[in-house]
Amino acid sequence: MFTLSCYGDKNEWYKPSVDATWHWQLKGDIDLNKDVDVYVVDLFDTKLWQIKHLQKREKKVIAYFSAGSYEDWRVDAKSFKKSIIGKKMSGWDERWLDIRSKNIRDIMKRRLDFAKKKGFDGVEIDNVDGYINETGFALTYDNQLKYNIFLSQEAHKRGLAIALKNDVDQIVELEPYFDFHINEECFEYNECGKLMPFIRAKKPVFHAEYNRKNRDKICKEGNKRGFQTLILPLELDGSFKIDCKLLK
Repeated sequence: MFTLSCYGDKNEWYKPSVDATWHWQLKGDIDLNKDVDVYVVDLFDTKLWQIKHLQKREKKVIAYFSAGSYEDWRVDAKSFKKSIIGKKMSGWDERWLDIRSKNIRDIMKRRLDFAKKKGFDGVEIDNVDGYINETGFALTYDNQLKYNIFLSQEAHKRGLAIALKNDVDQIVELEPYFDFHINEECFEYNECGKLMPFIRAKKPVFHAEYNRKNRDKICKEGNKRGFQTLILPLELDGSFKIDCKLLK
């Protein structure tokens, strides 16, 4: 249905190894002393000095931002046209976006420009599965596929790595376009098998669960599949972290 775009012969962006380790923290004071390969932190809130400090310690730094929802507290919130802002997301103070619009694509290009200018090594794009949610828009499977591929291509044009976040039902089509996967709660929803195309392509699956009560079962599953599995607080505030690789 879709063909890979050519970005030149050099392909100069970060491509994490399948066994790369990671730390994920989107709130609170970032712990800069984790013994990991990759940090995933907020695009807007992370300070320039923090990015440079981590990179001096040979860490790769990935910028989190939402590519499918409207957050009214972001500095670029006024750039979103009212017509593309949809229904409230269940459980979150965000609203779904109409990913078919030129307006949102222009905004996401600027966010990618900002990530590049700030010195990030790559990006994590969140909420890229609106087509299976009640967004207020008639989004289709193909709408989502085209939008996610667009995000990948634009990231790579800027020399940025890009993670596919969740969207497990499109992994077969999207894996070739993305450098790694970030998954929430595949154990909880019995979806871990759907992530294996990334492992088979020797790309890491950064996997997070939020239920500490199932720690042993979660870690056994994650380790067996070759995931980089962490058990974290839902708020992703760094208040605790269980690394399943350390429990082998």
